[in-house]
Amino acid sequence: MIDEVIQTDAALNPGNSGGVLADSAGHMVGVNTAVAGIGLGLAVPINATTLEIIATLTTTGRVRRAWLGIAGAQIRLRPELAERIGSPTGLQVVDVVAGSPAATAGLRPGDVVVELDRERVVTTTAVQKLMVESAIGRRIEITVWRNGALVDVVAEPLELQNGRVS
Repeated sequence: MIDEVIQTDAALNPGNSGGVLADSAGHMVGVNTAVAGIGLGLAVPINATTLEIIATLTTTGRVRRAWLGIAGAQIRLRPELAERIGSPTGLQVVDVVAGSPAATAGLRPGDVVVELDRERVVTTTAVQKLMVESAIGRRIEITVWRNGALVDVVAEPLELQNGRVS
């Protein structure tokens, strides 16, 4: 699942991802990212996260990403939890990579992530936005809903490089 993308019929071909997606007035509204089918492309919208990535690339030439080692899915929450955290949806841990920071911290499949580093989490995008350079190697408190109670664990994300952890 890909969150927060713009669907476009702009001609995207292998090798031209990363180009500007502009509106009819010539304003940049996104960065072309992927071909999703014949005549269908996806672009990342220009938002605070995109602008931060552009600034980092401009100043340092690369973007460092943090990695926890979980796979999650957005779910509809039970009423008692939805009321408690103020959202009808949440992020359920579907899988935990063995030996990952999440596994070391004690996260388990079935946990519902409520907060990450004191930030409310209700989508996979919320976790991705927090897995930035400043999170690498830093102790991050994670609050989860497990068996009817809130549980706090601490993880230290690792750096993700070229799809591998270092």
